[in-house]
Amino acid sequence: MSVTKEILSQFTPISLKEMDGVSLLSRVDTKFVFDYDTFVDILPDLMDDYFVLDVNDIRVNSYRSLYFDTDDFKFYYDHHNGKTNRKKVRFREYLDSGLCFLEIKQKNNKGVTKKSRVKVDNIEESLSTKSTDFITKILGSDIDLVPKHWNSYSRITFVNKNIKERLTIDTDFSFKSSDNKGQISKMIIAEVKQEKVNYASSFMRKIKEKGIRPFRISKYCMAMASLYPALKQNNFKPKFLKINQL
Repeated sequence: MSVTKEILSQFTPISLKEMDGVSLLSRVDTKFVFDYDTFVDILPDLMDDYFVLDVNDIRVNSYRSLYFDTDDFKFYYDHHNGKTNRKKVRFREYLDSGLCFLEIKQKNNKGVTKKSRVKVDNIEESLSTKSTDFITKILGSDIDLVPKHWNSYSRITFVNKNIKERLTIDTDFSFKSSDNKGQISKMIIAEVKQEKVNYASSFMRKIKEKGIRPFRISKYCMAMASLYPALKQNNFKPKFLKINQL
């Protein structure tokens, strides 16, 4: 990671406030999974086309999340079974900035992800009335939710200088429930966030040159399948094989 930080120090920084114009709360996501060495190799080539998020002089930021689901894992099974309209509910804490949000992600049958969020004081392991009301308002119905797992990881956020695009690079992914814990630390999960897929993205061109193609993956689902082995997870087995190869 020291090599990464050295290269990142040469990027032009962008602040959280300056990033407001590319929040992309409604977007299309394109994900890639590859090894750390590949990331280090292409990183210098991104310098001319991307800003890097800098939070209090930190460019590799720490994230912590608590995910909620129903007792019978409805959100997880909607994803596993390929339901096109699916949801995630979580608290996310941005440790370096001190910010914390209750976030709801909804993905529709056109592949568009919409994120709704409200600022909170801290992560709630038991949902407050205010948080429950927000969830009901966004989802349109009452739903009983319980905490299912925590996860944490390091993230580098880039903003394209030429097109409306954000690029996130996640690594050092770990997760835990009340009974189990695990980690996936030797790979990169990259996510290109755009209003619609735009292959003018410098990152997408560079990663294609490396022979790496888009790969649909959910950190949430990978953690859930690992932490709750009794859950049905046949549709995720090819993804675990890919991860194990890395």
